[in-house]
Amino acid sequence: MVVVDGRGYVTGWNADAERLLGHPAEEVVGRPAADLLVEPVNGADLRRALAGNPERLSGPLALRHRDGRRVDVTVVAHHGVPDDPLDDPLDDPPNDPPDSWRVVCALTGSEPRPEDEDLAQWAFEQLPHCSVSLYDARLRYRHSNQSMVPVVGLPDSAVRGLGMLDITTQPQAVDLADGLRRALESGEPVYLESFQRTGGERRIHAWSVDFAPLKDSDGTVHGVALVAHDMTEQFWARKRLVLLNDASRRIGSTLDLDRTARELLEVTVPEFADFASVDLLVALEADVEPGEGELSGSVVLRRIAHRFAPGTRLPTVLEIGTTDSYPEFTPPARALATGGGVLCNADDPAFVHWMETDRRRAAIIRDQGYHSMVAVPLRARGVTLGVSVFYRRSRPDRMERFGQDDLLLAEELAARAAVAIDNARRYTRERETALALQHSLLPQRMPEQAAMEAASRYIPASTRSGIGGDWFDLIPLSGARIGLVVGDVVGHGIRATATMGRLRTAVRTLSDLDLPPDELLTSLDDLVVRLSSEAGATGEVGEIGATCCYAIYDPVSRTCTMASAGHPPPVIVPPEGTPAAARLSIGPPLGVGGLPFEATTVELAEGSLVALFSDGLLETRERDVDDGYRRLCQVLADAGPSLEAACDAVLADLVAGRPRDDVALVIARTSALDDDHVATWDVPADPSAVATARKAVSQRLSEWGAGEEIYPAELIVSELVTNAIRYAAAPITLRLIRDQVLICEVSDASSTAPHLRRARDWEEGGRGLMLVAQMAHRWGTRHSLTGKTIWAEIPLH
Repeated sequence: MVVVDGRGYVTGWNADAERLLGHPAEEVVGRPAADLLVEPVNGADLRRALAGNPERLSGPLALRHRDGRRVDVTVVAHHGVPDDPLDDPLDDPPNDPPDSWRVVCALTGSEPRPEDEDLAQWAFEQLPHCSVSLYDARLRYRHSNQSMVPVVGLPDSAVRGLGMLDITTQPQAVDLADGLRRALESGEPVYLESFQRTGGERRIHAWSVDFAPLKDSDGTVHGVALVAHDMTEQFWARKRLVLLNDASRRIGSTLDLDRTARELLEVTVPEFADFASVDLLVALEADVEPGEGELSGSVVLRRIAHRFAPGTRLPTVLEIGTTDSYPEFTPPARALATGGGVLCNADDPAFVHWMETDRRRAAIIRDQGYHSMVAVPLRARGVTLGVSVFYRRSRPDRMERFGQDDLLLAEELAARAAVAIDNARRYTRERETALALQHSLLPQRMPEQAAMEAASRYIPASTRSGIGGDWFDLIPLSGARIGLVVGDVVGHGIRATATMGRLRTAVRTLSDLDLPPDELLTSLDDLVVRLSSEAGATGEVGEIGATCCYAIYDPVSRTCTMASAGHPPPVIVPPEGTPAAARLSIGPPLGVGGLPFEATTVELAEGSLVALFSDGLLETRERDVDDGYRRLCQVLADAGPSLEAACDAVLADLVAGRPRDDVALVIARTSALDDDHVATWDVPADPSAVATARKAVSQRLSEWGAGEEIYPAELIVSELVTNAIRYAAAPITLRLIRDQVLICEVSDASSTAPHLRRARDWEEGGRGLMLVAQMAHRWGTRHSLTGKTIWAEIPLH
């Protein structure tokens, strides 16, 4: 061994070099290496060799012995000298620079020794992890090494002279025989992968098989060597990595809980197991996350997903959506209690005990042929969600039971799936909470009243939360009137929904005061201004804004009074006319503050349609508001008698899928109360008129067949008419309305409203309204431009 530095000088020389060339180290080290050559090296040849492999050179070289004779050697030169050479170290290894070359020289022309044949034979026989069989030119078995004998399962003497299909009947034998034939006929190596059992085993092995043609010096093929490497562990390790990669890519693609559970099963069945299921703790349904101590003992689980391998015979033990109780000794319960996976085979005592206590489960498992199972808990963020169970049975391409590596893989898959399932569960819970909140803030059903028939729809926007700030309402008012309102809070999400709830409550509260639409919007505007100020004071981002359209329909006068705060005007469809948007003076949106609103009154024929909606119905990416109004009018023009069908037709035409903005829609058909339901009298400002009014009311109620309501009606009318005569101003009007309740109204020209109080013992007055409040279902006061109206409602039996 010689070391030559980058300048071509010898820097290292060992004892074998001295024995080969006769030079001691002290004569050579420090001299040019070229002095040792018989003839100089051809520079062109050296450059070509370096271009092919700059790290190592090899080839013949003629060196000069110390006594002058020629020594032919074969050299192997390595560029760069390791700090601690392992083979044949130098006697005095120098501190070589990185550009040094280490040159190893060996005498050329050495012949094989007789014992080399023995080494070759021993190598063939004793090669570990490499099974070799030899076949002759007729592809008859001749010989195997020691590693192949257990694979074949028979000694050479039993199978020598047989073909491949005579030795084994496994399905893969046809492929092996074909590989031998192709290698023999083509004279080229052939490769294939095979899956089969070894002799005497039930386990399927993965084999890497090479078919090497055996040729003489003339190239004639005299046989084929079958060289097989058992790569079962590597194969399954690769399959596990592929499975994990597939799981990370496919599990959790959505935030749907059931879909996420099915994705876990789609990844694992049939690649990993022949049956798999996902069961969640029933306790989670009550929004309770059980602690570790609460998971001991029996547990109740609900099946949310399962999957069978092809060819499975039904039925299953548990249907999707049903629950089952697992005693504490069962694998699922043990997995939940310990927080780790549980591996069981069919002959394990714990599994046998489980089957003895659950005969139906045992019969189904026995019929399916399952021989091993793995139960792993689903845990995420310190919370136990449930358990996933995997069963495996014997099949042609896989017969082995679950092992420890499979248990680790199942735990890894379950850990990844648990995070996705927990994400889906939390999202579902939050979404259901938000939807329940919004659902509770919207009308559950339309109130029953005679003023109009109505139908409604609400579609949340396609946002992450799925909730928004649109709302609608129908509010029964005094005098058989009805209030219709549609509003839209700016933005989406839980904040917009909460603001919507506050505004809807405010509208209902203000409507109880019988405010006209313009005054109600003015009060609502003040509220939004205050809410915006409060939001800014607490550091909340963004101002609160909203739009609203409020209308009051009176079935007696058949008039509709409307006002809008930045909201699209409703569409009115007369019974025999053309649909058109109502001509309103649209005020500013709520929250601007300080600007007035204007009310508009229109007379509606009986049977007219009134459609109120939010702007999400009209405006989309594809159309503007004008086009939306045009299409809405076309649909309403063809509306039939069913309002529900009309709502569906409007949404089908104007809303495609989930809209960008919330959509609220109310379609109402007006009714009218004729003279058979309304009676009106002018009352003189004379105390004697009280008796006349009482008599007129009694007579009309008798005509209406409301005999049981005569006494309370007479009492209420007496008190209200008396108060109007004593304390108010003419003209005084008495009106009875027979709707779902009996309504008594007394109107006068005074703006002073009475109030309920408790009279003292010595006071002569102050008890009339107390009697009215006790006899009536409800009562109140509403003001108008010309005075006020005191009204009271009496239930009809």
